Amino acid sequence: MGLITRQEVSKQFKLRRYSLQAAALQEVLSFVKRFEDDDPHEALDLLLDHLDQEPLKSSNLDKGTIDRVVAALLEVDEASASHSSSLWFVDAFVIPKFRYDPIKKIFYECTGALPIHGNAHAKTALYRDRFELLSQRLSRNPHFSRPIFESQSSSFGCCEIVPIQNLNWQTGCRWIMGVISQLEDGHYYLEDLTASVEVDLSSAISCYEGVIQWQTVNYAPSIKEITTGFFMENTIVVAEGEKLPNGIFKVNTCGFPPIEDREESLSFVGGLDFFGCGTFTNEETKRFADMEKKAVNDMFVILSDIWLDEEETMAKLREVLEGYESVEVVPSLFILMGDFCSSPCSLSFHFFASLRSQFGKLGKMIAEFPRLKEHSRFLFIPSPDDAGPSSVLPRCALPKYLTEELQKEIPNALFMSNPCRIKFYSQEIVVFRRDLLYRMRRSCLIPPSTAETSDPFAHLVATIIHQSHLCPLPLTVQPISWNHDHCLHLYPTPHTIILGDRSEQKSFNYAGVTCFNPGSFSSAHTFVAYRPCTREVELSALLCLRLEGWSSTLMQNDTLIEFDILNTFSYI
Repeated sequence: MGLITRQEVSKQFKLRRYSLQAAALQEVLSFVKRFEDDDPHEALDLLLDHLDQEPLKSSNLDKGTIDRVVAALLEVDEASASHSSSLWFVDAFVIPKFRYDPIKKIFYECTGALPIHGNAHAKTALYRDRFELLSQRLSRNPHFSRPIFESQSSSFGCCEIVPIQNLNWQTGCRWIMGVISQLEDGHYYLEDLTASVEVDLSSAISCYEGVIQWQTVNYAPSIKEITTGFFMENTIVVAEGEKLPNGIFKVNTCGFPPIEDREESLSFVGGLDFFGCGTFTNEETKRFADMEKKAVNDMFVILSDIWLDEEETMAKLREVLEGYESVEVVPSLFILMGDFCSSPCSLSFHFFASLRSQFGKLGKMIAEFPRLKEHSRFLFIPSPDDAGPSSVLPRCALPKYLTEELQKEIPNALFMSNPCRIKFYSQEIVVFRRDLLYRMRRSCLIPPSTAETSDPFAHLVATIIHQSHLCPLPLTVQPISWNHDHCLHLYPTPHTIILGDRSEQKSFNYAGVTCFNPGSFSSAHTFVAYRPCTREVELSALLCLRLEGWSSTLMQNDTLIEFDILNTFSYI
């Protein structure tokens, strides 16, 4: 083999969480042998980078998969190959599944098959995994653990979490942690792994009374810590109250489990790959971070609700593409999210044939802009209401029948699951398309606290980050595949979350996480330009507004103001 051996190839693939069949390994060796005179290790890295961008159904790679990627690599030039190495795309169905062992206090990977249709045990495991994920996080928080010396508890008011079954023989105010469930119609319970108790939420307020904020100098406690977010069924809360003689736990204060710093979570998981993009050494991570800071020209353009069957939407999309075609450095990535049709999906053949044709027209439109076609990548993410098997999350990629006409025009187009994950050098980005805000507000049991903010989008962001889950709605509101619930986990917390929602365009930074919603492009013509090197979010829109009262000259000329693609105003 020369400069690289079979063992080295196998090791590099295992680091990216891939396994190779015998025939696939031989194909990899044949490909790397082409570059013996240059750098075979660089060729192998390039092959792995392109594999990360493929919508793979399994991490066990066969010969056909390797052949397809090798053929694509041999066709592209060196410039485009080096550019694509800055981005890794992760389909939801290849994300590894980890579970927490409360006895050994470690995470372990589940290596068995994960069928789409799970059994009853899989549904139970869904709630258990969510609870144990937040429970192990809470156990490291000093405010909710038993102090070493009893005098500390009385002096500083520690909020020790007790199992719900202990309420049967412990009196007075206690702190418990549990999942909000409606075991009987109109009656809500808190459940943990030991028992359940009916709760009275009528007088509950959304804050932690008396939670200690440890100060570095005098350990002075603050009065309260407000919890922002929506409290719904299926959400996990920490509640303080007392069990009454009638067996009901009267909640005085409740809130979500506190957030844990990303770096602390990473140090605890011990190098496990929760994101699904492979593990990297500390040196590689530092190198990627330096490269990310230097990538000042990279920009992502995110659009949601691209109705291909509406002429006005397509005309507005053409304006966006025309604007970015003319800039000095074109965006490196366009993210287009569903719905891709203005009407609900129909099972008739005419509907699918029409949608296939509309994707083909979109491909021809993009092909009219040669700079975008050559230097930009196009990522398509379906909504749960798009054409496909069902609205259950996670949602698989768009069917190949619908997209192959577009793929012929735009070979570098990618079709991924919903949600999907993107890694830009060292930055982890999660993309999710679902109208969450409307559903969360409808399912809310306690009015959200307005002490910190009254912005509903801020409450939405706080809910998913505290819950470490993209969609903590009841399963009756949003069905989730029981065996693939881990694909929606947000642990460790990513750097950026992109939420495609039809609500108003918003951006919000919460606990160091950048989260934004591009809004509905078809309804409001809004979109977002995101610069990953600085994590800067530019809320953009295509507007045409008549101005009145600005100046006599403008009014006389019947002046119109138009929002430019570069997020600036120009007058015509």
